[in-house]
Amino acid sequence: MALFTLAPVLALAPRGDGHSVLVLPGFATNDHSTGLLRMFLAQRGYDARSWDLGWNLDHKTVGEQGEIIVRRIAALWKESGRKVSLVGWSLGGVIAREAARRMPGKVRNVITLGSPFAGDPSANAIRGLYEYLSGNIIDSPATRERFANGRQTLPMPSTAVFSRTDGIAAWQNCIGEENAISENIEVVSSHFGLVVNPAVLHLVADRLAQPENAWRRFVRPRALAFLYPERHSEG
Repeated sequence: MALFTLAPVLALAPRGDGHSVLVLPGFATNDHSTGLLRMFLAQRGYDARSWDLGWNLDHKTVGEQGEIIVRRIAALWKESGRKVSLVGWSLGGVIAREAARRMPGKVRNVITLGSPFAGDPSANAIRGLYEYLSGNIIDSPATRERFANGRQTLPMPSTAVFSRTDGIAAWQNCIGEENAISENIEVVSSHFGLVVNPAVLHLVADRLAQPENAWRRFVRPRALAFLYPERHSEG
């Protein structure tokens, strides 16, 4: 209902410059879950792409070192001749950040939506399901190391979108260190609502519209301030 009520808000979102945006789905979901987000981005002028890897089962899907998703990004970069932006929901954002670290020359911007890339990896509501389907053990040294490094800033602009009402991932694990090109922005949403929430859609379009070499931190539009909690949105 909120999506239709706030449709005029989405019409005010900045238009893009046509560069490729790869959208990565969350754990145990596939490209169908991000369909509305990709459709919106395409309408705003982006070359919005699905990841085309089926169900997201973490390393079972993207490769032990993420090599499969790295090849996907490299192919988009070669096809367009331009850096690729990454938008990842939940586990998709964790994978996006890891891939971006491996290929900084090919990634323009990283946006994560409720992605627990930092802190305690066991602080989520689906630990058992994750271990069963992915084959990864949360308390293993490899997993602990993976998430211990996750909070560190990326070499390209990044935006971590989080919600205190997420319900699946602990919001404290969905934020990272901030600097001149890294920011954390709070929205009010459930975990599964992050890919259809009007505030999130507008925010993603705004962040992707930042010029490649003149990125600026998010400032709540005065007319849309009601969509974003004041804390953690501009600091």
